[in-house]
Amino acid sequence: MMSTYKRATLNEDDLVDSNGDEIYPPAMQVTLRHGPGPRCWAEKTYTERRLLVLVCALSVALFFSLITVGIFYKETHPGMCRTEPCITVASAVIGALDRSVDPCHDFYSFACGGWVKNNPLPEGKSRWGPFSNLWERNMAVMKHLLENTTMKGLSKAEENAQMYYKACMNETKIEELGAQPLQELINQTGGWALTGSWDNNNFQEVLRTVSANYHCSPFFTVFVSTDSKCSNHNIIQVDQSGLGLPSRDYYLNKTANAKYLNAYLDFLVELGVLLGGSQETSRSLMQEIVDFETTLANITVPQEERRDEELIYHKIQAKDLATLAPAVDWMPYLTDVFAPVLLNDSEPVVVYAKDYLQKVSDLIASTNKSVLNNYMIMKVVRKMVSILDKKFQDAEQRFFEVMYGTKKSCTPRWKLCVSDTDSALGFALGALFVKATFAEDSKAIAEDMVSEIKWAFEDSLKYVDWMDQGTKKAAKEKAEAIYNMVGYPKFIMDPKELDKVFNDFEVVSDLYFQNVMQYYNFSARVTADQLRKTPNRDQWSMTPPTVNAYYNPTKNEMVLPAGILQAPFYSRSWPKALNFGGIGVVMGHELTHAFDDQGREYDKDGNLRSWWKNSSVEAFKKQTQCMVEQYSNYSINKEALNGKHTLGENIADNGGLKAAYKAYVNWIAKNGEEATLPALGMTNHQLFFVGFAQVWCSVRTPESSHEGIITDPHSPSRFRVIGTISNSHDFSEHFGCKADAPMNPKHKCELW
Repeated sequence: MMSTYKRATLNEDDLVDSNGDEIYPPAMQVTLRHGPGPRCWAEKTYTERRLLVLVCALSVALFFSLITVGIFYKETHPGMCRTEPCITVASAVIGALDRSVDPCHDFYSFACGGWVKNNPLPEGKSRWGPFSNLWERNMAVMKHLLENTTMKGLSKAEENAQMYYKACMNETKIEELGAQPLQELINQTGGWALTGSWDNNNFQEVLRTVSANYHCSPFFTVFVSTDSKCSNHNIIQVDQSGLGLPSRDYYLNKTANAKYLNAYLDFLVELGVLLGGSQETSRSLMQEIVDFETTLANITVPQEERRDEELIYHKIQAKDLATLAPAVDWMPYLTDVFAPVLLNDSEPVVVYAKDYLQKVSDLIASTNKSVLNNYMIMKVVRKMVSILDKKFQDAEQRFFEVMYGTKKSCTPRWKLCVSDTDSALGFALGALFVKATFAEDSKAIAEDMVSEIKWAFEDSLKYVDWMDQGTKKAAKEKAEAIYNMVGYPKFIMDPKELDKVFNDFEVVSDLYFQNVMQYYNFSARVTADQLRKTPNRDQWSMTPPTVNAYYNPTKNEMVLPAGILQAPFYSRSWPKALNFGGIGVVMGHELTHAFDDQGREYDKDGNLRSWWKNSSVEAFKKQTQCMVEQYSNYSINKEALNGKHTLGENIADNGGLKAAYKAYVNWIAKNGEEATLPALGMTNHQLFFVGFAQVWCSVRTPESSHEGIITDPHSPSRFRVIGTISNSHDFSEHFGCKADAPMNPKHKCELW
């Protein structure tokens, strides 16, 4: 039976009519012919051969067209990532969102609303967020490493870290000794008026002892660090010191801070009673101390007035200190603090608080020596509280409950001991941590990302219209010269080098208080040994497990410890959008610190000098004033932020976000669009901004928020997100924010 079709089709059979005659296009009528098998090529008619060649050519063309379309579709529509890590992280991202909020109205609440709802403050915590959560995970790893005494091949330093931790965990011994170790130390220092036994003519000796031996800085702080104007030398530096409360504001604004001052006084009184004083004597003595600290607070210079280091840097000789602050016997003091290094009165010294030092000298001269000694001993007592028995720690916990709004809790002893071991032997502990957790290729991947971020920042300099070309060229050279330190310092992986660093640190079994004293003495000797030497690039200010990062202007280096190179900041199995939005922004933040209001004063070699053209300096100040005003208009619990105090971090946040996003776009240009996460309904460009914001999801007590506003140079988490987002053109473009939406203001603050 024959079937005739009036339209052309493609079929595997020969194309003939019902009579076997040839059919000519265009009036083509195709029938399906049944009969003998296919004829050989020679038997086919001319028309059949032409049609067969045409069909084959069309088939090949169609095949290659489909391949091309497939490749193009894959590149422009890479599909969805359905791997287990993608599904897991997509679930976490979704769980943190609050889709009832318009992202263009309040991006922080959109990105973090679900997280805040599902993460009430843990008991005993005043704040909580991804940083805290990751640090808790790192501490659990460190606990396991410190308690695993069966590990073989440990260096002496690593064994000492385990021994230090074990002594800290020996609560039986600590409770047995009680206040005795501290009482003996006070007696060795000359006594205390609290118990009626003290020498009222030993001010200079006590000042030297508490400064040199106990890591205390009662009236001023003296240390060794890089000379800002000669970055290849270390030098003695003198600055104002801290107070008993976190900030001078607590003392000066008594009405707003009455509950904190009262809690502080009650805490000091309780410490006095625990150390043998009567309730009445202790309250009288501690009130004098609080009054004296209030006077100190009045002459302490606010941090926001100390941001221009060119103005506060004063290099003098040691002998000139006697003229500047005659109430202190400086040469005997410096000799004790920096023993065994031999000093002379021509030793160079950098003073960062000239006016303060003059005023504190006058205050010392006019204050009763009993008050001065009581104050110095109280500074020692405060420092030692956490290493004494439970009665002292309970007293401190009650103070913290008021100070930071924490609820009473029983923090496991091991957390305190892990944290303290990290402080004392952090690089020995860091060696254990790195070997257990840090994949070597993570270092290489992170270094590649830093290079991408650097490129983005340097490329953006081309479009900075307020800066002259000469200064731009020098800024680009500085960015190129930034030294990257990723993961850990090299020496910790060499057991001999590690042991050499800690060779002078004696750790004894089961005597925690004594170990802490040994650490103070060891640390003082290490500091003194650095004097007059070239700063060591391998000397880090953070230990490898730390969940943080920093930029050092005198070394022109950025440091990214292994502790932060983990989720939620980075994972090799995540989309690049999340990695650039997480650790990429952190990298960009630290890099931008080289060009914030303080970092910009240092050149590519880490020297404090004027390397900008005056017109660019003035333009910079004009641009940054926009950010000062922007952030000063934000408030928490009706308390305004201090945009001047937080300026450096706000510049770094804005520059970091911009550089990281530009680097991500450049990565896409080189590698193609990546697969999107399932169920989110977001582009990867949107995911970048969400990933950035969700790093800053946090909850905090009102008391902790108050303390942060007063003391923290960073803006609160909420404003680290919406402050930067509202200055980003890229954000508004990808979220389709209308002009003048809250997250898309017409006037944006732009710097880098």
